[in-house]
Amino acid sequence: MSDHTATPAVTPLRFAPSMEVVDENEGATNDGLIEALGKISQTTFEHSGHAIRSVHAKAHGVVHGELQVLDHLPAELAQGLFSKPGTYPVAMRFSTLPGDILDDSVSTPRGLAVKVMGVEGARLPGSEADSTQDFVMVNGPAFSAPNAKKFLGNLKMMAATTDKAEGLKKAVSAVNRATASMIEAFGGKSPTLTTMGGQKETHILGETFYSQVPILYGDYIAKFSAAPIFDMSLLTGAPVDTSSPNVLREVTSQYFREHGGEWEFRVQLCTDIETMPIEDASVVWPEDQSPYLTVARLTVKPQDSWSAEGIAAVDEGLAFSPWHGLAAHRPLGSVMRARNTTYTSSVKFRSEHNGCPIHEPKAADFTS
Repeated sequence: MSDHTATPAVTPLRFAPSMEVVDENEGATNDGLIEALGKISQTTFEHSGHAIRSVHAKAHGVVHGELQVLDHLPAELAQGLFSKPGTYPVAMRFSTLPGDILDDSVSTPRGLAVKVMGVEGARLPGSEADSTQDFVMVNGPAFSAPNAKKFLGNLKMMAATTDKAEGLKKAVSAVNRATASMIEAFGGKSPTLTTMGGQKETHILGETFYSQVPILYGDYIAKFSAAPIFDMSLLTGAPVDTSSPNVLREVTSQYFREHGGEWEFRVQLCTDIETMPIEDASVVWPEDQSPYLTVARLTVKPQDSWSAEGIAAVDEGLAFSPWHGLAAHRPLGSVMRARNTTYTSSVKFRSEHNGCPIHEPKAADFTS
């Protein structure tokens, strides 16, 4: 048993509605985000004739497996989906950040989306007819912008460069990786450089993924993470050769053909609203105040992670959103509130332009 499975020696704060503060201009910001994301989707559609996601467009593997909620969790951790032990089928998608399909030498943050099926309980608005719980994560503990308004500025820059000057993006990525490595050598980290191509060229399956922004955790507030364990943890920091444009897909396929995978699914409970804010998504919640603790395990058996069926069912057929889920895990904060409307708009664009309805699956649709 790892330290992450210990009983929490923290006192989590109970959520109160006053902890969320809605900016008076949030509606206009959300409209701007929808417009910028729509511009990315329209640009890539015009160039390829196929509608793809406006962010995290490039998938590197899609797999199915199980989420097993641990038994005997303490009361603070036994909340929502994790309130009782159980095993649920899941679909998982590994990706990278941009809204256009780039060579892997343009090295950007990596993402992991998990859809848990067969979930029971009161639902979030808009997902009442469904039985899924989505977790959308990236390989960094905090978001690149503090709020939706600041993120809109970053997104406008991404929209302006979508499907343009890939050679320049490769050069910028190489410079930003070198600069980011220099900053890290002195104990720092730059989320902006990482987002702009400064991600280290390492194996995607060795990454620890984070929700980055807070989510309601039953009576409490939490962030989530998925950390590789056992043999998969040996891939952490392992270099890959990005001279191949799809190397992340290739190494993912190679690994899953021969091995299964296992991750600890962890939560970090908010214990101090000042040092662990809801509305500033750029703040890394200090783990010395509240460590990540394991509440479940994700397991994947050996399989083809880039099969025609998997691409059709998961990459093309599903949408992942933190607003697909239980009321007990309502997304919190400016960035999460914006995701409600922007993700819905992006899914509508994909569905309409590809002539392929995107729906929420049932547990029977995916078995491990």
